[in-house]
Amino acid sequence: MCRETKRRFLAHISEDGKREQTILEHLEGTGRLAEQFAEVFGFGSYGYALGKLHDIGKYSFEFQKRLTENGKKVDHATAGARLCWEQKGPYSPYGMLAYAVAGHHSGLPDTGGDGDLAGRGTLKGRMKKELCSFEEYRKEVDFPALSAPTNFRGTDRGEDPGFAQSFLIRMLYSCLVDADYLDTEAFMKEKVERDSGEKLESLLKKLEKHVSGWLYNHDRRTVNGRRSEILRQCLEKGTLPRGLFRLTVPTGGGKTISSLAFALRHGAEHGMKRVIYVIPYTSIIEQNAKIFSDILGRENVLEDHCNIDYESDEELKPLHLAAENWDKPVVVTTNVQFFESLFSNKSSKCRKLHNIADSVIIFDEAQMLPCEYLRPCIAAMEELLLRYRSTLVLCTATQPALGGLFRKSITWEELCPDREEQFQFFKRCQILNLGRIRREKLIDRLEQEDQALCILNTKREVQEVYQELKERRGQSSEGEIFHLSTQMYPEHRKAVLEEIRKRTGKRAEGKSQIEKTGIEEETEETESAGNVCIVIATSLVEAGVDLDFASVYREMAGLDSAIQAAGRCNREGKRPLEESRTWIFDMEGEKKTAEQEQRAEVMSGMLEKLERAGKSLNSPEAAEEYFRYLYQFKGSELDRKHIMEYFRPGNFSFASAAQEFKMIEEHTVSLLIPVEESAEKIAEEIRLKGCSRKRMREAGRYSVSVDKKKIEEFCRNGIAELLTEGEEDGLYVLKRREQYSQEVGLLMEVETGKAFLM
Repeated sequence: MCRETKRRFLAHISEDGKREQTILEHLEGTGRLAEQFAEVFGFGSYGYALGKLHDIGKYSFEFQKRLTENGKKVDHATAGARLCWEQKGPYSPYGMLAYAVAGHHSGLPDTGGDGDLAGRGTLKGRMKKELCSFEEYRKEVDFPALSAPTNFRGTDRGEDPGFAQSFLIRMLYSCLVDADYLDTEAFMKEKVERDSGEKLESLLKKLEKHVSGWLYNHDRRTVNGRRSEILRQCLEKGTLPRGLFRLTVPTGGGKTISSLAFALRHGAEHGMKRVIYVIPYTSIIEQNAKIFSDILGRENVLEDHCNIDYESDEELKPLHLAAENWDKPVVVTTNVQFFESLFSNKSSKCRKLHNIADSVIIFDEAQMLPCEYLRPCIAAMEELLLRYRSTLVLCTATQPALGGLFRKSITWEELCPDREEQFQFFKRCQILNLGRIRREKLIDRLEQEDQALCILNTKREVQEVYQELKERRGQSSEGEIFHLSTQMYPEHRKAVLEEIRKRTGKRAEGKSQIEKTGIEEETEETESAGNVCIVIATSLVEAGVDLDFASVYREMAGLDSAIQAAGRCNREGKRPLEESRTWIFDMEGEKKTAEQEQRAEVMSGMLEKLERAGKSLNSPEAAEEYFRYLYQFKGSELDRKHIMEYFRPGNFSFASAAQEFKMIEEHTVSLLIPVEESAEKIAEEIRLKGCSRKRMREAGRYSVSVDKKKIEEFCRNGIAELLTEGEEDGLYVLKRREQYSQEVGLLMEVETGKAFLM
């Protein structure tokens, strides 16, 4: 008598068709990984349940036919979600799991309404879909038993628990997505070259070796002695319990190395997994990542931002793989990447989120957290603090008054010793108020300067002041006056900056040696240091750009902008304080955006108040007071898109929130400027071979961001054309070279095909 052969239900078949993975093997493998990931924040059983349920729709005969015979596409994700949804109730764990299972390919869905039809992409709509029978799963898979979470029914502020629940769903979703990818990858490729790097204990030893010689300097009369004092304190306080910390260090105080030292000591002390460094600008990311790599080894440091390309270099393949899920001990990323991922609903962006748990997260230049999204950002930071075993460090010279936005139970610890005294010691220039002045008076003052930097609020202002100043000084101004704005492509700006540094006696690009390493480098004045050099620029020079001037002029904006501008005045501390001045002014007749108007109004009031009191703008108290007033002024604008309203208990709008949470609004496209031979070659290569990540990254070095309406005007007038065929927001290329000036960059005004300066 023949024994009936048990049917093998398959999840995957290898590309060569020689190996098979059963559904049960895949479910168990994914479950074990997801359990491991979620156990970090105490929800291992939930992770395992997700792994066991996510692909049970593959038990349908229709899916098996698709897999083995290339049959029609089958929805296999809704099946497990439906089983979970049918078990839902108040605070039911299964109702929460339904979102993650349903979206493990397509993205976390909105809950939707009871009237949603089956064709809607909402969870309630998908629950009405007609599915292929998957009942065969019952022969192999037991429905996991789960208990309801106990700490998500309320908060210490008495608010509803909706956001906390939604955040848990998102973190569990991340565990599932990453586990699913990794288990599938392990089967399909058999051998995967992943490298998670060294533990934080090992990296701490490397750092301690690097700074060992500095720690013996206790001379508080010297710059290096002060930096060593801050570094020692950060190392000592690294042993404190997890929580919220602030590192309020004046410019030149060595905060980069000190914050890393705290993070590594703290992480090693508490057995944490990684350090995540969150930075507002990609230019600073690249600098800091190099510093960290030089100390800790490149294999332990991951850069994750739009300009990085690991894919094109075979040697960097492990880093490319790690970038998918942040599986490295030190991650350096942007505010945009960090927070947009925390509010995304897409699997590719959410995959890494579970690796944020049990991390030390440093927010460099914390004042740059976007005001319009500040409340949802703070809410996410609270969750990481309270429920995901993370430590947060707010690191800046202009500390924002965030204490009033965190719930009262969260307190912070300052890492910088004798904060006020440190700021006084590192003071390198005077910040003075010019009040309201006409453009002609500003240009009069600039005419009298030998080396000065003038930062204005708009590209139009920069162009106009530059042109008027050049006309005033005539032929003698050739090679003495410079323009800098984002209307110049990056390689063009880089060349101009190098020329500026030569004329002002600066010898190297990037951060000064002091800020890079904490060690003051002996420098010699060069013969070029006395050359006339007047720079008219937008705010792009305020962060990550190493410039040093005797005088700086800054049009009224926020206090943080004023302090950043002042950081370009007597940057190296070589000039007497009384001869180094940063002038703050309000230009008559210039229109401001609503955001600029708000910040300028608060700033103006602060300046008047400080002048009456005889106090300095460049102090920790002034910064905190400024941001306190600014946040009060903005009120509901701190959640301009009402993101928090998308997360109500039992009614979560993941997809809608993700659509709204865009820290950089996509109203611009890239225009490639082929005025250099290398840019021409890139354009031709893209025409012939199409886009690739590597080619687009190279094109970015020669591209300018242009408003979509302006690019349409350029195309109508034959000035530009679409280079990447078939992509609405693709790459454009400049056809008429006369539209680009080697002095001021892209000319925006068009008249019968000719360019005019505004």
